[in-house]
Amino acid sequence: MSIRLECRDGVATVTLDRPEKHNALDLADARVLSRTWRELRTDRSVRAAVVTGAGGRAFCTGIDRSAVADTEAVPQPASPFAIEDPLLPIGPKSNDLWIPVLAAVEGMACGGAFYLLGEAEFLVATEDSAFFDPHTTYGMVSAYEAMGMAQRMPFGEVARMALMGTAERISGRRAYETGLVSELAPTGGALDAALDCARTLASYPPEAVQGTVRAVWAAREAARSQAMAQAPALIALGNLSPERQAELFAGRRQSGRGGGASFRTR
Repeated sequence: MSIRLECRDGVATVTLDRPEKHNALDLADARVLSRTWRELRTDRSVRAAVVTGAGGRAFCTGIDRSAVADTEAVPQPASPFAIEDPLLPIGPKSNDLWIPVLAAVEGMACGGAFYLLGEAEFLVATEDSAFFDPHTTYGMVSAYEAMGMAQRMPFGEVARMALMGTAERISGRRAYETGLVSELAPTGGALDAALDCARTLASYPPEAVQGTVRAVWAAREAARSQAMAQAPALIALGNLSPERQAELFAGRRQSGRGGGASFRTR
């Protein structure tokens, strides 16, 4: 299974376990993630959670384009005002889970990873982790991802990351300086640091913790909901065709640029 769940001491650890694919998600993974969060809603023994990626090279690199293209198409509504996004329901808040969820980031976090990061209470990462948003490079609108990050980072930082695409990566240090990351851990230590925080949260009265989580989210949800309501039309009108996106993606891989030869980190 590509999604692993372990529960201990009141803390659930949800691990994306496809290190050979940089923990990219196929459609089956997306469904399992949604189901996992919903199952945790009714598990009274779990009072906090951590989501992380296996292997150390990546937290998550979004959707596995090759798996989706090869096995399952994603039919789109015949309307410029709607979009079918298979990763939209993969986050804990999208599944009405209100225990605190922390993200432990090692290596790359890009694209669809922001659906998970945007719904975590806070992030722990390492200095050599890297955050970037490849959408514009491949002819796609960064809507849900950028909107989620706009709740966590200064406007200029979000705009730059969303617009620069694969040309630039934000280091863990820079992410910490801009407020995206709340704690920097040594390489290989992000999960332990996040679990340490999660165990502390799990030791507190759950009603108080979950009420506080809900209060914090209530303060930001109005703006977030209004922004996300506009996302389907922006994506439908601004995206290139899937075929053209695939050509751009394949072209960068063949040229070596997709492997990171031309990006810069700050």
